[in-house]
Amino acid sequence: MEVKEILKKLREKNNLTQEEMAQRVNITRQAISRWETGETQPDTQMLKVLSKEFDVSINTLLGSPRQLFCQCCGMPLSEDSMISKETDGNFNEDYCKWCYADGNFAYKTKESLLDYLVSHMPNPENQTEAERRTVFDSHLSQLKHWR
Repeated sequence: MEVKEILKKLREKNNLTQEEMAQRVNITRQAISRWETGETQPDTQMLKVLSKEFDVSINTLLGSPRQLFCQCCGMPLSEDSMISKETDGNFNEDYCKWCYADGNFAYKTKESLLDYLVSHMPNPENQTEAERRTVFDSHLSQLKHWR
């Protein structure tokens, strides 16, 4: 879906006229109209405003051009409801809500996350704890948070 369609759908989902949406984000109705026709697109700052005002990630507003993964645990972030938020309510598209919430990381060290993964993740291949820890560690070490 294109940005213009996403923005129109977002407006309609919230039962807003172009004028009402414009008032909520402090711009003109004409700007909303130009977005919905594809003549222009919101700039980066306006994407942040829209994201916060309508509780959708910027990635979603842009049509999900990239697959997001938590940079702490590696979980795919396939829905906005899985994405963490900062204390000001803005989305933090780098982390899931289980690893990062309200400005705090749930796992202070990679070892604490490894302990959690080893004890909670399925083990269909009946690997030893040491083998599983090595596999998880190799995956985590590729993520931005643990580099």
